[in-house]
Amino acid sequence: MAGYKFRGPAAVEGSGRGGQSVFVRNVMDLLEHVEYRRCESGEDLEAVYRLRYEAFHTHGLLDTIVEQKLVDRLDEARNCYCFGVFMDGELVSTVRLHHLTLETPDAPIMTVFGDRLWPRLASGETFVDPSRLAIDPQLSSRFRALPYVTLRLAVIANTYFDVTSCISMIREEHTAFYHRVFGSEQNGDPRLYPPFTMPIYFYESVCAVNMAPTLERFPFFRSTAFERRMLFAKAPRGELAPLTILPTAKYFSDAA
Repeated sequence: MAGYKFRGPAAVEGSGRGGQSVFVRNVMDLLEHVEYRRCESGEDLEAVYRLRYEAFHTHGLLDTIVEQKLVDRLDEARNCYCFGVFMDGELVSTVRLHHLTLETPDAPIMTVFGDRLWPRLASGETFVDPSRLAIDPQLSSRFRALPYVTLRLAVIANTYFDVTSCISMIREEHTAFYHRVFGSEQNGDPRLYPPFTMPIYFYESVCAVNMAPTLERFPFFRSTAFERRMLFAKAPRGELAPLTILPTAKYFSDAA
C-alpha cells in the first residue's frame, strides 16, 4: 500500500479530471490497487473472521471474544458470499452478502426483521443483504474510500441477481450515509441484534428506483458482466473459483 496516497475525503461535488468529481477520481484511483477475493475456506476465511472481530471490537460494538473471531452459522449458508478486499496484496476490508429468495431465505436480517420480509419473499420479491462490513481499523481513517470500494460488491450483487432491493441492518450513525449514497429509506423502528450492543436500523434501497441514479453519481460502482460473473457465478463441480477478481469500473471511466 506504500504506492498509493489517498488525497483526502474530498466532497462529491467539485470537478476533477475528465469532468469527474475529485472524490470519484480518488475512488477510481484506489480501485487500481484493489483485488476482490471470494473467501470460501482456509486461511482466507480465518483472516476475514479476525478482521471482523478487530474492527467491531475496536469501535466498541462487540464485547471481548476469547477466540478473537467473529463467525456464525450464516457464514455456512448456501446463499452466502463472503469477500475479502485486498489492496496491494493485503486484506484491508471485508463484507458478507446473502442473496435472499423464498427458496434461500437465510440472512442476518431475517433473524431480526423476518416478520417484515417473509410476506414479501412469498410474493416473489428478492433481496441482497450486505452484512459484517469491516474495515481494518488501522487504515479506516487513512483510506476514507474503503467503505465505497467494499460496498461496491453489494451494488454488483444487486445487478447480477436482479433483486427487488438491497436491504441493510445498520447503526444509527450510518443511516445518513446509506440514504445519501444508495437512496436507502428506513423501514420501521430499530431493534436489538445480539451480540451487538446498540439498536439496529432496517434500511432499504429499491433497485428500480435507486440503481440508475447511484451509478450515474458514483460511476466507480459500475461493473462489466464479466466481473459480475467472476464474483458471483458458482464454479462448476470440480473447478476452482478464481483466486482474485479485478474491478472493472475503470473501463467505463476510460470510455467516457
